[in-house]
Amino acid sequence: MTAAVHVVDDDASFRTAVGRHLRAAGYEVFTYETAADLLAQLPLTAPGCVILDVKLPGMSGPELQRRLIEHGTTLPIIFLTGHPDIPASVRTIKAGAEDFLIKPVPGHQLLDAIERAIASHHTGQARGHEIAALRALFDALTPREREVFRLVVHGRLNKQIAHELDITERTVKAHRQSVMEKFKAHSLLELVFAAENLGILSRSDRHAMLERNLTERSSGSDRGH
Repeated sequence: MTAAVHVVDDDASFRTAVGRHLRAAGYEVFTYETAADLLAQLPLTAPGCVILDVKLPGMSGPELQRRLIEHGTTLPIIFLTGHPDIPASVRTIKAGAEDFLIKPVPGHQLLDAIERAIASHHTGQARGHEIAALRALFDALTPREREVFRLVVHGRLNKQIAHELDITERTVKAHRQSVMEKFKAHSLLELVFAAENLGILSRSDRHAMLERNLTERSSGSDRGH
């Protein structure tokens, strides 16, 4: 599917020039004079990005950015301005903008920014789908399996989990095996990375857990797999 670039700028000559340049580069281009014109076209479903002037009549570029986020629009935004404004650029980047360019923007620089933005968006979407799939797997666990899952990825031994949950080691092993099967995990490492992606385990906790696991393995400790 051809990527769509939405250009919001009150300068008609700029819209025409940019539109011509981007169409020649193979993009589908839609131009808008005001923020309200773009909002009237929501939802924007095709893959692509938004090129947005900071200063617009009526609703400003940063305000439109906020409104798009509120509407659930995930298209990346590239801001343009004729007057460098460091505080404004910092605010828009913190709010999720992909780039902040100063006019006049050389054509190749604009195309590079668009390609980066769209590639970043695709990566983000893929990660979002991956996390949604992991969340569905986690939600499919029983309450007890979730407890075992959390303790396992934090490096607890089977006997420790059994003591903490007041169940037998045999029961822990059964729940642990069920968790592995439901997550289609072939190793503890895969389960640990799934937990990190779900926000159950921090990166520092993951490093500490894996380091501890390797140390115990090297010393011959039985992890109870």
